[in-house]
This record gives sequence, C-alpha cells and structure tokens, in this order.
Amino acid sequence: MRLPNLKHLYYLTILHKERHFAKAAEKCNVSQSTLSAAIQNLEDSLDQQLLEREHKSFVFTSFGEALVEKTKTLLGQTQDWMAFAQSSGDWREGSLKLGVIPTIAPFLFESLIVQMQSNLPKLSLQLLEDTTENLLESLMEGNVDLLILALPMKTIGCKQLVLGRDHFHLIAHKEEAAKFPEDIDIDQLPENSIFLLEKEHCLTEHAVSACGLAHKTQVSPLTASSLHTLVSLVNSQMGYTFIPSLALNQGILNGTNVSTVSSSKDAFREIGLVWRNGTTRMELFRHVAKIIAQLMPEPTLVN
Repeated sequence: MRLPNLKHLYYLTILHKERHFAKAAEKCNVSQSTLSAAIQNLEDSLDQQLLEREHKSFVFTSFGEALVEKTKTLLGQTQDWMAFAQSSGDWREGSLKLGVIPTIAPFLFESLIVQMQSNLPKLSLQLLEDTTENLLESLMEGNVDLLILALPMKTIGCKQLVLGRDHFHLIAHKEEAAKFPEDIDIDQLPENSIFLLEKEHCLTEHAVSACGLAHKTQVSPLTASSLHTLVSLVNSQMGYTFIPSLALNQGILNGTNVSTVSSSKDAFREIGLVWRNGTTRMELFRHVAKIIAQLMPEPTLVN
C-alpha cells in the first residue's frame, strides 16, 4: 500500500462536510474533476471503497466514515508538526490559532492579547470567535490549535483543562430589582419573563442546568443572539436574564438601568481549554493555561 497524499485526505474531509462534490471542490479551490480524481486515488491506494456512488448522488461507506474521523486526527497532528517545524522546536515561537466562543470572546480578548504579548512576545496569536460546535469541528480538522470553551461539554477525541469558574447573576431593571426580596427564588418570577440565548450558544444549556431552569414556565420563548441583546431586553423592562461574571466584570451593564439581583441559586459554568489528543504542544498549552486562568473571575487551575 502506498502512502496517501495529505492533500487528498484533506479533500476527503471537506467532501464529508459538504456532502456535495461541487461545493467541496469550491471550498478546496480545485476543479470538481480534480477532487473526484483525488478521492478515486485514495480508494485505489487503500484498496477500499470510500463512497457508494449512484448517478450524481453518493453516500460514504462505513469504512469511509471511520477513515474521515481518523483523518481529522491525522490532519490536526500534521498542523502541530508544522507549527513545531516553523518554531524551530521552540514552543515560545511560531503561531497559535485560538478559538473562543461568543459568550467569552468579547470579554476576554483584550486582556488576553495584552497578557500573551507580555508573556510570549515571539508567539503570533490568531483569534477566532465561533460557536462551540463549529470550533470543535475546526479543531479536529486542524484549522485551530486550542479552544476556550464553557464546560462541561463532550469533546470526543480531545483533552480538557478547567481554568476557572464563571458565576451566573440574575439581572433586572433597577425599578424591578428594588421590589425584589433578598435572595429571590426564580420560581417567584412571572411566566415567560426569563430570556436566554439561542440554543446554539452553550451558555443557554449551562444556565438552564446550573440555575434549575429546565421546564420552567418562567423561560420565555423569545431568544437572543448575544449577551448584549439580553441586557437590552432587560433594560427595556421586558423581563430578566442571567449574565456571567466575566461579562459583568467587563462592564456589560455600564450605561444601562440594569442591576444584579441577589438570588438563592449559586450557579456557575466552568471555563477551560480544549485541545486534540496526541498534541506535541503541551508545554505551550500549559503556559497559556496559566495566563488565561489569571483572567478568570474565579481561577481554579493550580499552578
């Protein structure tokens, strides 16, 4: 068996993602015939069928599906190898592609950039903001090196390291907050009065779990796309929401008539780093972890 072409393996993962030859070819910046020939070349070299073809449609075989998953790991390790080579073996140099979810990124980026430039001045930091699902996919495909995510979260094929806790705080318009008793129970709030983010944001899942909101009639069907939108809804006296300490500490309530309310719930999410199994960059990741942990509202990583 001859060794497969890494570029052809990359084409395979894109075809698996797009499920369409023309779209995959466009993403790979090659012609459709080139992409088709690459997949055929892989099948020939492996002596295995990757696709079941019928006219213009196709499905991946069970072997093809399994090979794609292993290929994602291989491509990720290849990116680590390239980063090692580019840095001449010095983990303090080269580049680091760091992905961060939207409920953390805007409240961490500025401080993180300052600290990284101070502690690792020869390292080129590239930041990406996206949803958890998209970031995990990018990580496994080797397009990013390291993620900052809210935990707990299933990350198959990856390792996790918890950096700190980020507590949730109930917020209300100041006029409403003045009427509340101390340590209000969310069960006392009106129906449909608690606003949350859209489901693709993992903060919603964590808030629902941590704050005991599952199946609560208080949760509104109206969802928001960002924490700033949630604050605007509360500022308009439409209801209430939960905001993490990370956002509060960065002044997300500044210029509003919104304040935090003492709640009986001590709810929080954990924030941590996620990286691919088998990485060769653990020394760098451990150093980055210590830097980021210092920026957490409640650090839990022990140096």
